[in-house]
Amino acid sequence: MYLLRFDMRAPGKGASERAALYRAAVEMAAWADDRDCSSIVISEHHASDDGYLPAPNLLAAAMAGVTSSVTIAIAASLLPLHDPVHLAEEMIVLDHLSEGRVVHTMGLGYRELEYQIFGVDFARRGAVADEKLTVLLSHLRGQASGPQLTPPPFTPGGPFLSWGGGSPAAARRAGRFGLSFIAQTDLPGLEEAYVEAARAAGHEPGLCILASPSVPRSVFVNDDIDAGWDEVGPSLLADATSYAEWNRAAGVAETTASLSQGNTVDELRAENASHRVVTVDQAVALIQADGSLSLQPLCGGLDPEIAWRYLRRVADEVLPRVRTPQGGSAPVDVAAQILREERKSR
Repeated sequence: MYLLRFDMRAPGKGASERAALYRAAVEMAAWADDRDCSSIVISEHHASDDGYLPAPNLLAAAMAGVTSSVTIAIAASLLPLHDPVHLAEEMIVLDHLSEGRVVHTMGLGYRELEYQIFGVDFARRGAVADEKLTVLLSHLRGQASGPQLTPPPFTPGGPFLSWGGGSPAAARRAGRFGLSFIAQTDLPGLEEAYVEAARAAGHEPGLCILASPSVPRSVFVNDDIDAGWDEVGPSLLADATSYAEWNRAAGVAETTASLSQGNTVDELRAENASHRVVTVDQAVALIQADGSLSLQPLCGGLDPEIAWRYLRRVADEVLPRVRTPQGGSAPVDVAAQILREERKSR
């Protein structure tokens, strides 16, 4: 009924404060494991002044070690920046640590600086992705020529892998390689491009999930809306403006759903879009409408003590009102849906 997102952005934080945030993220994963959390989503970027998480597989491993049921989604991992054989080995180990609960969405990324750090030609990023994806899949599926990686994955055929992006090229890449397609936008033609490419390559199309711009990506719950914005507004703004700056600089703002354009806390609040403070009643309505509530408890490096209060409020005051009499729950989010479909196909 809700997902937890962690990117570990923490502008202005020192080493001890940052360590506390990492510790809190792992503790929150453990806490959420048996409290109707459908997935934990972590992502990857490099050389960000605010310390954006550069090694999602490591954090996923720590979270897998303290959980037993929740889906852990790495979305997205920037494939062109990785050695595909080493990455396959890490994914296999994660697959065993989690007993198949870690799912992966790969993507190109859009910051040239990251490619410079890893010595990868940004102009060839699409071709590099194709080359590395071919190698990665061959090892995960046990189809590589020559020596095979050991151990084999816990999940037959390897952990669930999808391709992410917001362009027709991304949709076609997912289709060509027989992967599901997860888009951060709902631009016209993406699903058609995906389905056509999949069938042309002899694959049955998989999941095709297009993000809706009407669904908020970072929600905090407080019945006193003014007090909530006073408390978490600066952290929400730090998150929103950082993503907006990256997207504008790369010229990809139109390919990302729910991207804020606010430059102040008041502007962000007035948008009532990607970043929101809502009442308990409004949170219930969001779950009923969207199937899940997207929480980012440590958004912008928010103090863990404050973050815990908001997280517990969801569990104590929101979730009891959306559980069904039969003991089920509202529809699950994207990451949980991915894992559910993967397990059905085994």
